[in-house]
Amino acid sequence: MRTMIRSGLVALLAIGLLSCESRTDKTDGGGVLLSISAFNGLPVTFSVNNGGTLVQVDNLTLRNVAKNPSAETGALMDVEVTNYTVTYKRLDKGTRTPPALSDGLFGTVPVNSTDVIVNLPVMTAAQLRNPPLSDLLLANGGLDSETLSPVIPIELQLTFYGKTLSGDSVSTQTATWHIDFTP
Repeated sequence: MRTMIRSGLVALLAIGLLSCESRTDKTDGGGVLLSISAFNGLPVTFSVNNGGTLVQVDNLTLRNVAKNPSAETGALMDVEVTNYTVTYKRLDKGTRTPPALSDGLFGTVPVNSTDVIVNLPVMTAAQLRNPPLSDLLLANGGLDSETLSPVIPIELQLTFYGKTLSGDSVSTQTATWHIDFTP
């Protein structure tokens, strides 16, 4: 009986040791906060008939800040950005919204530093060429079929996701702004 218990304990110990990953065997000093600290180059109005199939942010800055500024920081607190999502909310009486955008993204934001993302798509043809925005195409009448308005005000809600090098999941707070879509 003792032999079985010892064998079981040795097996559990071996599993525990083998499951440790070398890149996470140290502490990260208390964690980090990932935030969208600035963005510019986003239109306040967008014509769906201008031939463009992409709405983008010209420049966006992600900031990685240590939660405890007095604690020691290290490379394990760097954040690998993996993806982002954009969801859409109508700001009028309409109920139809474009499909959400979710896309992968590569980059690293060092602890207590920033990373600038250039020309980030926040709306693609998948959103612009489907209802409700496709209603505004002149070929489709140029009016939202739900509200009969030539303008569809939409709030864009942007969130980034990633992991610290020590393996902790992080995300930004959702940044929001609105664009008026016109024919």
